[in-house]
Amino acid sequence: MSDALQQHLAASLAAIEPAPLCVGFSGGADSTALLHALAQLPQARANGLRALHVNHGLQRDSEAWAAHCQRLGEAWGVPCEVARVQVEGGRGDGLEAAARRARHQAFATHLREGERLVLAHHRDDQVETVLLKLLRGAGPDGLGAMRTLRPLGQGQLWRPMLDVPRASLRAYVEAHGLAFIEDPSNADIHLARNYLRHEILPRLQGHWPQAADSILHSAALSRAAADALRSQWLEALERLRDPATDSLDGQVWLALVPALRDPLLDHWLHARGLTAPTTAQRQQIERQLRESRPGKLPCIRWPGTELHIWRGRLWSVPPAANIDPQWQTEWRGEPLHLPDGGELRLPQSAQLDPPITVRLRRGGERIKPAGDAHTRELRDLFQQDMMPPWRRPACPLLYVDNELVAVADRWTSASGAALFQQAGGRPQWRPGR
Repeated sequence: MSDALQQHLAASLAAIEPAPLCVGFSGGADSTALLHALAQLPQARANGLRALHVNHGLQRDSEAWAAHCQRLGEAWGVPCEVARVQVEGGRGDGLEAAARRARHQAFATHLREGERLVLAHHRDDQVETVLLKLLRGAGPDGLGAMRTLRPLGQGQLWRPMLDVPRASLRAYVEAHGLAFIEDPSNADIHLARNYLRHEILPRLQGHWPQAADSILHSAALSRAAADALRSQWLEALERLRDPATDSLDGQVWLALVPALRDPLLDHWLHARGLTAPTTAQRQQIERQLRESRPGKLPCIRWPGTELHIWRGRLWSVPPAANIDPQWQTEWRGEPLHLPDGGELRLPQSAQLDPPITVRLRRGGERIKPAGDAHTRELRDLFQQDMMPPWRRPACPLLYVDNELVAVADRWTSASGAALFQQAGGRPQWRPGR
């Protein structure tokens, strides 16, 4: 038993293109077995083998766990990096989802070009994932559960143990006398996955001993169906999507059959780093599109995402941050982080001296753009420019002695144009959403 995992991983490595490996190492039993087994394989070390531990800072012993992972890495001759993350709640999807989001972001950020992130997800995890997706109303793509290999950051995410039972990993750990971390949150049945693991699956398998096999067989069929449909909805996405705004034609999307419509929407959202809607939220999107009226600005919200319907198109953005309309600051041209998560800057080496004031809309602002014979209200300029309404409250306004000289990088007065020419460059604005 102790050699079976190493043999499985050696065969899995032989079946794919060689690449540097980075193990997502929590220090738990599963990832401990994975990292130790890979460390015994010359082919795993040949292109570089390292570990990455994500410290969420949510447990009292978080720092001790990070130190434990680094000690094991050192003992096995595997460099172990610790990535400390800030878990941001407030999206309405709970601490568990927020921690998972922060962890995956850390993995994507720290993965090097061409590197393969190796995760210890196993057969039992796959069964749980299928059931969770089913309970959330997923279609074929979701019910196909976790893929063995998919793109991530600058490299790929690889799960080579999806057909290895949890019991085999525990047996490997015991056979090699490996120390591992017991996270107390894994026993908390208030968390959805733990409730399935500890309460539901044992009862299912007690009545239907073949339950796990049947669930995974259905997942394989769902994955095959999803893959067969993928080429069709990817082709449709090219027709629907405007590359300049990354928005979708709402009516053309609505006309698609659900088998294409749902995975297309999910793919588009995930590519933007956003979350997919539930069945009820999809129905709300469809209803709002069917009942859309000029002048209406429907917005459907769910944890992690806002979806706006504007000018007949679907626009997706992260949830709005709480922005103080009285916010303002002095600015010399350095990269300036704005309240919505966006950024304002001048080109490198350009500088404003003395500094100017940056603030947000408070109502009634007007500017006379350089070369324009008339003074314009910002409201009219935003409408003419087709700036999305949800961006307008966070659009930075640039003032000199209470005179509005520029609106982000969109409009500049004659005095503002002269000011930025002297400074060495015009403002550059990256909206936060």
